[in-house]
Amino acid sequence: MSEAIESATPALCRLQLGSELRRLRNEAGLKAAEVVRELAWAGSKLTRLETADNGIVEPSDVMALCQIYAAPAETTAILKGYATVTKTKRDWWQSPEYRDVIPPGLKAYLSLEATASSLNTYASEFVPGLLQTEEYIRTIHAADRLSQDDIDRLVKVRVTRQEVLHREHSPLRLTAVLNEAVLRRAVGGNQVMGNQLAHITEIATSLPNVKVQVVPFSAGHHPAMNGPFTSLQFRHPILKPIVYLENLANAGVSRREDDVDKYEETFRDLQVMAPAIPESLELIKNARKEFHR
Repeated sequence: MSEAIESATPALCRLQLGSELRRLRNEAGLKAAEVVRELAWAGSKLTRLETADNGIVEPSDVMALCQIYAAPAETTAILKGYATVTKTKRDWWQSPEYRDVIPPGLKAYLSLEATASSLNTYASEFVPGLLQTEEYIRTIHAADRLSQDDIDRLVKVRVTRQEVLHREHSPLRLTAVLNEAVLRRAVGGNQVMGNQLAHITEIATSLPNVKVQVVPFSAGHHPAMNGPFTSLQFRHPILKPIVYLENLANAGVSRREDDVDKYEETFRDLQVMAPAIPESLELIKNARKEFHR
C-alpha cells in the first residue's frame, strides 16, 4: 500500500473507493442488479459501497468486484489499499472517547462534512458549529443537563470538527448566512457573546475560504424563516450535493434532487438579501460593541 493511501483518512478512502467502484462498473457496462446477483449480495450493499456509506469496507468485497469488472492489477491493488485503511484506521469521531456522546445521525454527517469541498449554512438562532468558540459551545451544552465529562468531550468534538477549515490541502470552503438574531442573543452572557462575535470576525477576515453574511432584521420576511439548514457539495461527481436538517427530535440528510435544489436556491436568495460581506462584518462588529459596554 502506498504512503499516500496509508496517510489518508478512512472517510476519504471510502469516498475514493466508492467513486472508483462506480466508474469501473459503468466502464464494464454492468448494472448494479447484475453485479449483486452475481455475488449473491443484497442490493443495498453495493449501493452503500458506491456512495461511501459503509464504515468499514472488506478488502475481499473489493477484490470480488474488481474481478467482475476486469480491473487492472494496479487499480485493484489501490482499491484494496483503500479498503484496508477503513479496517485498520478510524476516523476521529469513531474513537471510544466520543462513541457514546455522538449520536448515529451526527456520525454520518461528520463523515460527509470531513470529505465535503464546500458547505453553505443558514443559521437562524445560534452560531454555526464550525464558527463557535469553546465558551459558546460549553454554554449550549450546559443547558442539556449533561455531566461535565460529557460536555468536555462534546466541546472537543466540535473544536476538532473545525479543523476542516484549516486543512493544508483543500480546506473546506464555508459560506455562512446568519440571521441577525444570532448576533443579538446573549448566549453565555456579554463576555462570552462578545468574544464569540470577535471570533467570527477574525475567522472571516483571516481565512479566505470562509465567508459570512448577515440577514438584518430590517430585511423583513425572507425565504428561510422555516428554520436553519446546511448544504454540502463534494468534488467527486459520484457524491451529489446533500442537505442536512436538524431539530430537537432528530437530524437527517436528504439527497433528493428537488430538496437540494430548493435549499440551494433559498441560500442564494439569502445571499442576495443580505448586505455584502464587508457590510455584514460591520454588522457583526457593531453587535459586538453592544456586549462590551
